[in-house]
Amino acid sequence: MQSSERMNERGTMPSEAIILAGGLGTRLRSELTDLPKCMAPVDGRPFIDLVIESLTSQGVSHIVFSLGHLSEKVMAHLKAAHPGGDFTFVVEEQPLGTGGAILAALGSVRGATAFVLNGDTHFEVDLSALAEFHRRTGADCTVGLKPMRDFSRYGRVETDTDGRILAFREKEHCVEGMINGGVYVVEKDPLLSAGLPERFSFEEGYLAAFLRRHRIMGMAQAGYFIDIGVPEDYRRAQVELKSMRPPVGIEAESMQGVGPGIDLSLIDRTWTLFLDRDGVINHEKENDYVRSPSEFHFVDGAPEAIAAFSSVFGRLLVVTNQKGIGRGLMTEGDLEDINRHMLGIIEKAGGRIDRVYHCPDVDAESPCRKPNPGMGLRAMADFPDIVPERCIMVGNTMGDMGFGRAIGARTVFIPSTKPMPELPHPLVDAVYNDLAALAKALLNAG
Repeated sequence: MQSSERMNERGTMPSEAIILAGGLGTRLRSELTDLPKCMAPVDGRPFIDLVIESLTSQGVSHIVFSLGHLSEKVMAHLKAAHPGGDFTFVVEEQPLGTGGAILAALGSVRGATAFVLNGDTHFEVDLSALAEFHRRTGADCTVGLKPMRDFSRYGRVETDTDGRILAFREKEHCVEGMINGGVYVVEKDPLLSAGLPERFSFEEGYLAAFLRRHRIMGMAQAGYFIDIGVPEDYRRAQVELKSMRPPVGIEAESMQGVGPGIDLSLIDRTWTLFLDRDGVINHEKENDYVRSPSEFHFVDGAPEAIAAFSSVFGRLLVVTNQKGIGRGLMTEGDLEDINRHMLGIIEKAGGRIDRVYHCPDVDAESPCRKPNPGMGLRAMADFPDIVPERCIMVGNTMGDMGFGRAIGARTVFIPSTKPMPELPHPLVDAVYNDLAALAKALLNAG
């Protein structure tokens, strides 16, 4: 069956995943004695629980665990900690490599498509966006790619402009590039019928070897990433993942299980605030676009709130879809006039906006149009010190929330003009009535 035919048959996001949790953990022996790598404790709980929560919070209901070393300890924990979980266990009698482990686990996958993840890696990926890209491009396998700077531990991945992977480069020092984040969307039948051996490396024996025979795509995701496979990164995870746990309080209780949560007391000058414009900073114009400064009216308290944010956040950025330009209803010059008006009033209130990014494209598939992450990736290129896991995206649409997740940010939903999403929701970390309410909570937290 051709890729285009399979693409037309694909429907909703896969509800199944394989977690590769059979590694020996040789490099972690100095930190672990009688535990498999995926059970390494992080902030008082087994690391694999983080991977499971990331999946189930985004709608994955059936998980196949590929186990090997000390499998009985993994199974005992999962049965006790997740009673009622729809889990299937596949245990290797002898090491099969990552590729052999995936092939063996695919026999327990009920549908045609599944996610595959490493049990010792936490990569905050928007699974629905990854699956939609996989479906839309007709891929046999899609790799979640993590943009990184100044790295040598991982090999670099090269893609063309459409996202098709061209090469997997050897490990060497790289100033900037994308790495394989260890999260995949795979089609079951093409893999099982590819004539692969029983034991092989998925990365070398399939991904690199089948670049021309199968359609292997890559999609960049800017979410938080850590691989605990070496002692220094395992120790780093103890600090970073602890700081990302939900805060204790009313907001955390009401949003429990939604995502990483937002502890406002942690925010300092190393954090970046992304703001949508219409409906967040200013009132939206019903069934039309704000086309001139005279039509731009701030939401009550917004300039003062931005002034408060300016005293806490290191950087404030506006990201706004401006389809009116693409439709010829206004010009780039009109938008510049509006921006000058907006920034002038914010500065008079004692605040600042460091840069305004906009996307005039009409096509919803445009990489720069929210919920796609293009404007965020441009911001990260302009300001290399932005740390995705220290970003907050504030918006009033689920497109804004999707954008936030795609760049690795925490998200705040403001129900100004759109219906409140049913909570808990995997794209929403917190809800505030407006910017003024968020600023008040932020200042009180400090």
